[in-house]
Amino acid sequence: MLFKFKSKAAGDLIMLEPNGRRVLQVIGKDPGPKGIILPAEMPGAVRALEEEIAREEAEQRSLIEEAQAKGEVPPKFESVSLRQRAVPFIDMLKRCGREDKEIVWGV
Repeated sequence: MLFKFKSKAAGDLIMLEPNGRRVLQVIGKDPGPKGIILPAEMPGAVRALEEEIAREEAEQRSLIEEAQAKGEVPPKFESVSLRQRAVPFIDMLKRCGREDKEIVWGV
C-alpha cells in the first residue's frame, strides 16, 4: 500500500505504507485510508516531526557512543533515516501552510 498526499499548493507526495503511517502517527493523525491535514494543524505537525527527528538522532548517537565506550561494534540503523523520509513532507507542510491549503490522502 502507498500513501499519496495531495494538495493544491504542492505536487503529490508518495510514501510507502510504513513510512507514511509513521509520519502520520508522529503528527498525531490517524493513518487510516483517508484523511486531511488542515492549514492550522501544519505548524504543530512540522514541530512534531522535527522533534521526533531530533529525538531519534540523539538516541542513535547515544547507542553508538555507548557501544564504542564498551569496545563493541556500533549498532546498524535503517539506511534511510526518518529525517530523509520526512523532509519532503515537512516541505509540503510548510508550503501548504503558507498558502492556506489542506493536505489530503486517500481521496
